[in-house]
Amino acid sequence: MPFSRIDIDGAQGEGGGQILRTALALSLLTRRAIRMTNIRAGRRNPGLAPQHLKAVEAAAQIGNAQIQGAYLGSRTLEFIPQGLFPGSYQVDIGTAGSTGLILQTLLLPLSFTPAVSRLVVRGGTHVPWSPCHHYLKRHWLPYFREMGGEVELHMVGAGYYPRGGGLVRCLVQPLRRLSPLNLTQRGNLERLSCLSLTTGLARQVAQRQADQAARRLERFRRILHLEVGDLGGVDKGSMLLLLAEFEGSRCCYCSLGARGKSAESVADEAVDALEWFLSRKGAIDEHLADQLVLPLCLAEGVSEFTTAAITRHLLTNIATVKLFLPLDISVTGALGDFGRVCIRGGAALG
Repeated sequence: MPFSRIDIDGAQGEGGGQILRTALALSLLTRRAIRMTNIRAGRRNPGLAPQHLKAVEAAAQIGNAQIQGAYLGSRTLEFIPQGLFPGSYQVDIGTAGSTGLILQTLLLPLSFTPAVSRLVVRGGTHVPWSPCHHYLKRHWLPYFREMGGEVELHMVGAGYYPRGGGLVRCLVQPLRRLSPLNLTQRGNLERLSCLSLTTGLARQVAQRQADQAARRLERFRRILHLEVGDLGGVDKGSMLLLLAEFEGSRCCYCSLGARGKSAESVADEAVDALEWFLSRKGAIDEHLADQLVLPLCLAEGVSEFTTAAITRHLLTNIATVKLFLPLDISVTGALGDFGRVCIRGGAALG
């Protein structure tokens, strides 16, 4: 290893799984060994849950890494990568653990390998507390492509809590370089898309979700585009996604159905989140802000964005990046308020 091991306290910041995922990605990218303690100390059930364990195991395959402490419930992990290798990989989480979070751990390292990679992930494609498949494909991925990444995502079937069973296939092309982004000005709202989908439910459920969203967003009817449809999958579930496209940026919010939750409530949840965003300043939503940090740190040049709210997730992700990369990252704004982030990227990798 070209550098000494990095010791990471998983209890820092929001104390969740994002610290582990970011650390795994950066360990692969920089070829630096890590030792993490207090894994997910801020969660009700600390330690490695199934989706985190699968992320560790998959990262170990990609990096031919030596690992210690990789078992369910483990609060300490040692991860020593030997390189970064393209190939065909399969990850079966075995639960409704988030496929999206697995992808966000692996896609960036695989993009920096010298050849095409294929990745198949089975688990929860639309589950709480994580970016759903359609958020990644319609919101995060276009920005990654704008930076120079070449990734294709195809969902074969949807997976919901608690059964999971969804399947996503990915094709990852090697990239030459990542370009910076400037997302500081929102501008006028030009298009608003509403995607209402169900699996194993009557078509009218998806239509009711869309109708309620359209009622709530009546003032945007001239630019509102509704899409109602079905998703294949092994279980019952529903989702509604709102994607707002402005002159200079986008925001996206998604809500999920649940037992005892009305179709109208699913729509209201997403619309409430969008209305909150529209009532504030900031070019991008608070979720995208922390998800863009890592690729922007590897971009060659200065990136800047404004976000509707500085979150603990964002600050924790930045703190984790700084353990690996000697970057100048400035954050202006208080926790929970409008904020501006400037990243002078292009750090050399291992």
